[in-house]
Amino acid sequence: MPSSIPGLQQVSILTFDIFGTVLDLTGSITPPSRRFLERKGAAVSAEVFWDQWRARQRIEQYQDSLMQLGHAGYLETCRRALVYCLRLNAIAFTDAEVRDLMQSWQSLTPHADVAEGLRRLRPRFKLVALSNGEQPYLEHLERERMRFGFEAIISVQRAGVFKPHPAVYRTGAMMLGVEPQQIMMVAAHSFDIMGARACGFRGAYVNRYRLPYEESPYRPDVETRDFIELADVLT
Repeated sequence: MPSSIPGLQQVSILTFDIFGTVLDLTGSITPPSRRFLERKGAAVSAEVFWDQWRARQRIEQYQDSLMQLGHAGYLETCRRALVYCLRLNAIAFTDAEVRDLMQSWQSLTPHADVAEGLRRLRPRFKLVALSNGEQPYLEHLERERMRFGFEAIISVQRAGVFKPHPAVYRTGAMMLGVEPQQIMMVAAHSFDIMGARACGFRGAYVNRYRLPYEESPYRPDVETRDFIELADVLT
């Protein structure tokens, strides 16, 4: 690791956000959403609908953690957000149609840069998935859609809350058996880097969506455009 980045020489583990960082949600979910909306004669575009769906899903996750009524799980927050957005756009739907559209989450595709980036990072670091997804769902995605050979897959189910709750990162460090500063969180969402940095992790912000960072003192150690550039910086 380049000596010009202070304090990163002790990092031995990279933990990766999966949804949006490794897997291309927009490219995977927008096409089936478009077909559904066209069948419905909806006025909203697939692109706008996806933006609404993704934003609402995050609200559902935050509410789930804050209300402490029991961890509903990632796919359930996706479903709740979908139903909300259908109602928001006055689109009639049936439960069967919601189930059919939710099936698209089983066939997510990785971003094109991920495989090469991970190949180059693997000789130096232990690569671990640290994700908001349920454990069986993550294992399905790794087996059927990613096949990247993560050395461990850690679900927020173990903590019972969604990222960026501190329990997620602390649980991850405990399960990996290392001090937080030995781990670097890799994510395309600045809130994930902020949460990890607040818990003592290092942070790599893969800013593939060209978005501003949080107004926070917990800054990323590294910011890159994609996994190829991340490998350039860290190896």
